[in-house]
Amino acid sequence: MSVFDRFKLDGKQLFITGGSRGLGREMALAVASAGANVVLVGRDVPSLEQTAADIRALGRSANIIQADVGQPAECEQACSEALEKFGPIDILINNVGGRRVNIPTEDMPLETWQQILDLNLTSTFLCTKLIGGAMVKRGTGGRVINIASISGLVANRGIAGRSYETSKAAVIQFTRAVAVDWAPHRITVNAICPGGFMTEPNVRWSQQNPDIIDSFKSQIPMGDFGQPEDLGPLAVYLASDAARYVTGASFVIDGGYTLL
Repeated sequence: MSVFDRFKLDGKQLFITGGSRGLGREMALAVASAGANVVLVGRDVPSLEQTAADIRALGRSANIIQADVGQPAECEQACSEALEKFGPIDILINNVGGRRVNIPTEDMPLETWQQILDLNLTSTFLCTKLIGGAMVKRGTGGRVINIASISGLVANRGIAGRSYETSKAAVIQFTRAVAVDWAPHRITVNAICPGGFMTEPNVRWSQQNPDIIDSFKSQIPMGDFGQPEDLGPLAVYLASDAARYVTGASFVIDGGYTLL
């Protein structure tokens, strides 16, 4: 067997939240390129349909579920629908998330705080509980990949909204704890911690706050931001047999930003 065979995902089924745009889209396409079929979950139907079409062009099946997984009830419904219609699911990528607010802690409404925690943390918990829980019951192993952030390791400068840092740090620790629980079931649970990536929200942010973005970029040893497609190979690795002995890990991919 070639070492490259261990990266193949033929016959596997991926469930990914926020899978139609940005980092999620690129991870979905990469995992499909490695052989997996995909269930895409997101809020925007046109972008879901476009990404699904691109996956089908690779010769894989792609199904879409329109849902805002930042709303716990919608998240639970999306998971239940996926398991009922498209299961069994072998790979879960909890990708959806975001900062969305730039509100100082002293001015942060409790409702807004809770919304961001639901978006980043509660959605990860619910999908892991339901999709990952089905893996436990099935007894044939599986892969859970949580998209955290370097903001779970360091505090961003020049922007408020500390519900983001808090929720992403919690995702990292949730990853570690569940990895311990599920290792006997041959289910690996790992996290990816991206740094600065030029996704659509960050492109908009850079246009509105060029000084902050320029300062951020100047602190990246590799000299530039990452591109969404840079995340795809890492997602394939963690989803594949090549990473069968890796669990509870958090992979930083930030061009060296957190080294300084």
